[in-house]
Amino acid sequence: MHQDKILNIKNLRKIYHTKRDETLAIDNFSFDLKKGEFVSIVGPSGCGKSTILSIIVGLLEPSSGEIEYGDNIKMGYMLQDDSLFEFRTILKNCLLGLEINHDLTDENKEYVIKLLKTYGLKDFLNSYPENLSGGMRQRVA
Repeated sequence: MHQDKILNIKNLRKIYHTKRDETLAIDNFSFDLKKGEFVSIVGPSGCGKSTILSIIVGLLEPSSGEIEYGDNIKMGYMLQDDSLFEFRTILKNCLLGLEINHDLTDENKEYVIKLLKTYGLKDFLNSYPENLSGGMRQRVA
C-alpha cells in the first residue's frame, strides 16, 4: 500500500443472512483514506454506514472484498448507543477500558481526568450517566 494511505477498501460486500432470506447491506464499496484527510459517511437510514464502520474496525466480517490498513493504524468509532454503564460514575465508565486491559495507572487516570475536564465534564466526574444530557453522554463514551 502507498505510504500516505491509511486505509484501502476494495469491492467490499456484506450480506446479512437469516433463516428465511438474506439482505444485501453493502455492494461493491471501494474507498481510500489518505493521511491528513477528514471523511464523513452520509446517507439515509439503513444504507450501510454503520455496517461499513463495523467492518473497518473489525466488529463484523465482510462477505467479500479486501481491506488494507496502513502501518501502526488503530481504528475505533462511536456507536449510536453510548453503552455507558448506569451503575458506574462518569469517571469509572471512562476508566473501564484501562481496567480491562490492566493498564490503569495513576498517570493514565490523571490523563483521563484531564480529558474529561477538556470536554467540559469536570463537574460530572462522580455523577452517573442518568444525570447527563445526550451530548454529554456521547462525550463520555
